[in-house]
Amino acid sequence: MSVVLGCIADDFTGATDIAGLLARSGVKVSLRMGLPEEAPETCETSAFEVIALKSRTAPVAEAIAETRAALDWLKRAGAKRFFWKYCSTFDSTAEGNIGPVAEALMADLQTCQTIYCPAFPENGRSIFMGNLFVGEQPLAESPMKDHPLTPMCDSNLMRLLAPQVQGEVGLANRLCVAKGAEALRARLAELRADGIAHVVVDAVANEDLYTIAEACRDMPLMTGGSAVAMPLPALYMADGTLSSDAEKVQKPVLPEGAIILSGSCSKMTRVQVAACLETVAGYQLDPLELAAKGVDAARAWLAKQDPFASKLIYATTDPDGVRAAQDKFGTAKAGQIVEDALAQLAIDARDAGTRRFVVAGGETSGAVTKALKVSRLTIGSEIAPGVPWTYCESDGHEIALTLKSGNFGSETFFADALEKLNEN
Repeated sequence: MSVVLGCIADDFTGATDIAGLLARSGVKVSLRMGLPEEAPETCETSAFEVIALKSRTAPVAEAIAETRAALDWLKRAGAKRFFWKYCSTFDSTAEGNIGPVAEALMADLQTCQTIYCPAFPENGRSIFMGNLFVGEQPLAESPMKDHPLTPMCDSNLMRLLAPQVQGEVGLANRLCVAKGAEALRARLAELRADGIAHVVVDAVANEDLYTIAEACRDMPLMTGGSAVAMPLPALYMADGTLSSDAEKVQKPVLPEGAIILSGSCSKMTRVQVAACLETVAGYQLDPLELAAKGVDAARAWLAKQDPFASKLIYATTDPDGVRAAQDKFGTAKAGQIVEDALAQLAIDARDAGTRRFVVAGGETSGAVTKALKVSRLTIGSEIAPGVPWTYCESDGHEIALTLKSGNFGSETFFADALEKLNEN
């Protein structure tokens, strides 16, 4: 099938996020973990193809190279429109990687302008006068200020973006968006005439997303969080670009029992882990102990658990705990110690017969999916906005896998996920 929209995400949970929102349309969505090894000319493709990279905190040159390779794959698969997906909290540093990657994609697509809209009102992310809010808090006053890899210390997206790009940065504000798609198209044309290549677009409610999608649907490149892509399938169906006759997802029959693997230390994940521990057995990983003694103790604990019962293994801790590990090992190594341990435990769980996996945290999701050698996912039903169940194969076994961004979901997310999978 010819690809209607090709999406590239900068981490694995972000990829499932946009894939899940596109799948609300009922159209089958294909999610590929990492740059596909198989040529698009020789494999089955879907109308919506999403390629998940692990490039959010990679060196800038590496992130650009990987993303350009993903773009080339999608172009060869037939895509004419593209979406660069990053986190709804604009996770980045003064060096990138959001802006440099966007400029590289613009150059390859020979387009002189794109938009930036990480708003996701359903999850409390809104943009007003260029400033990003998390709930009622400005980004820089939210828990994102303590993010271990990309602490967000400014709420203004234009100020955040400007150091990352060579081109000029501008704004299409909420007053413009509220006037409708034609007004927004006119504003973008005005900015383009003034040489503004990078346009932050305000959005505070779902209706704003539909206005933005309608105005920007024919852009060669859109960028943002997943929510602004959500209206695109209906727009493409309305004009015949996309057929409404879609293949339905077939959910596999899997044995009971699940493993929840949490490497995220976000405020919401800490609450979710605490709630989960009230009903399931749990084991906490300590990076300092892992560095000194390895993962054998955790593996031994897991081996004693019933593979057909639910259990939780987590490195989730408060900011003081994160800092203690980072002060001793450095940010990258502290994270790698935890990711390697959770990846090994995922393999152990699979080999013991577990077929349902819930993973919390972007870096953890990347490590676990790579360890399980998952290359392609079919998107199932949503557990929470932007967090779907997916189905795939690992070592010849059918498994269900959900990858959750740290701050997504309600307090009972882990229980909700397992309940959703049991629905017919």
